[in-house]
Amino acid sequence: MELSSFDFLKQQDLPAGALYMVATPIGNMGDITLRALHVLNSVDGIACEDTRHSASLLQHFGIHKKCVALHEHNEIAGAQNIIQHLSQNERWAYISDAGTPGVSDPGARLVNAVQKAGFRIIPVPGASAVSSVISASGSVMLSSEGRFQFLGFWPNKAKERGALIQDMRSSSKTSIFFESPHQIRDTLITLSKELEPKRQVLVGRELTKKFEQLVTLSAADIPKWLEKAESLKGEFVILVAGRQTSSDKAPEYSALLLWANALSPHLGSKEIAAVLSQALGITKKEAYQVALDAKDQNEGQ
Repeated sequence: MELSSFDFLKQQDLPAGALYMVATPIGNMGDITLRALHVLNSVDGIACEDTRHSASLLQHFGIHKKCVALHEHNEIAGAQNIIQHLSQNERWAYISDAGTPGVSDPGARLVNAVQKAGFRIIPVPGASAVSSVISASGSVMLSSEGRFQFLGFWPNKAKERGALIQDMRSSSKTSIFFESPHQIRDTLITLSKELEPKRQVLVGRELTKKFEQLVTLSAADIPKWLEKAESLKGEFVILVAGRQTSSDKAPEYSALLLWANALSPHLGSKEIAAVLSQALGITKKEAYQVALDAKDQNEGQ
């Protein structure tokens, strides 16, 4: 069925003088959205992280538009070029090499410059390695009640790696980061040594592609898995489960109430719950109940 047969797309509002941040597939061409194709066919020009890389995508879908390169090395200068086009009431799109622009890809400086120049930014959502791996993470996300922190690409410098590992060890949120095939073995070995043996780690490889792999391991089992791993090629997304507070280590209710009472004159119940949950590793539900109890206690005095 041809794209033109989808009448609802013709009803989409496409304001002029706007920049469209368009998500593209991270591996499987079928993950392009109908809206993305409609926008890319409708704009006056497309800024690309790499015009050579994007050419195959655009050619595959029969999209023939003026393309300019806009990457991390020319993003500020490239943004001024886009702003000039927008000032002429044109529509422009930006696409990165894969996935959603601005997620560990260029795009943030471009958006900032365009917004400051007074022009509208319109996101066109689609594929993202982060949201894709979360949807298939199961138990690794359960303990954090859906909360996570995205760390981008794993750093090369030892000092920065040490700081992130310490953050992951102490955080109750699931940690998510990208890693290259060249460093993945060393990174996983480091996690196996630095994390508690039972801490869960999800390894996602080549998401949406032919050799996609999703494996959930305990930190202690990582070395054994690496010995048998058939391949460590491709792009990796790693999830590290948040720190769990076992019942025998959880703070006593009386201690929690002391914390909540100290915060009560200065914060609302939701804010108190957020502080207790983050600082003491208890669930939001437990923390909120303690906050309510503290408020009731103070109002009764």
